[in-house]
Amino acid sequence: MPWIVVPARYGSSRLPGKPLADIGGKPLVLHVLAIAQSLVGADRAVVATDDPRIGDVVTAASGRVVMTRPDHASGTDRAAEVAEILNLDGEDIVVNLQGDEPLLPPALVNQAVSALVDNDDADMATLACPITESEHLDNPNIVKVVRSGRGAALYFSRSPIPYRRSPVPNLPTYRHIGLYAYRVRALMRLSALPPAPLEEAEGLEQLRALAAGMHIHVSLTDTAPPHGVDTPQDLARVRAMFGE
Repeated sequence: MPWIVVPARYGSSRLPGKPLADIGGKPLVLHVLAIAQSLVGADRAVVATDDPRIGDVVTAASGRVVMTRPDHASGTDRAAEVAEILNLDGEDIVVNLQGDEPLLPPALVNQAVSALVDNDDADMATLACPITESEHLDNPNIVKVVRSGRGAALYFSRSPIPYRRSPVPNLPTYRHIGLYAYRVRALMRLSALPPAPLEEAEGLEQLRALAAGMHIHVSLTDTAPPHGVDTPQDLARVRAMFGE
């Protein structure tokens, strides 16, 4: 059974205090934790935070908290510290479940884990879905991915890829879904690597893994999950979905 780590940082630039934002009478972080607990139980669902305010809320709800360093640049680094603190085995699987995804279908987490289990040579697994709206192709906030015939990621970009010099029938463009399942040994290696030039150019951390020769398996799903909470507008939209 995998571990699920929910990184939760208080100091969001666009929405400070986001993990504690009230949605339907419950803080955002607890909605995401509930997804994790429904999949792996209370012991293997862990909130990783550096802020005692978040830790206290999770503990009061009988959730499991691991306090991490305040200087992590990403949720991946925070998840790696959790794996180190918990002394997880190198072949254990850790899912990095972003703490601002209260509407994520649990089935997608299971799909990412299954993709990693079924591909012994993969270091990590993630998801993608076909892009069906033309305006999404040129939207840099929608990350695209090209994969091999066996499902391995070849490249991720904010630009539309593959570039179509000539019309090719039945050649889809895939949208990356930012959910990751890692083997712990790969998670620790990735966290220890310096940023790669490709990563810095595109602003995409997964390119660090590709630049280092790591194997990312990309499993396909039909549709993208609902958008998470990044801005006050997103928060208002999600609150409305919960009947507020």
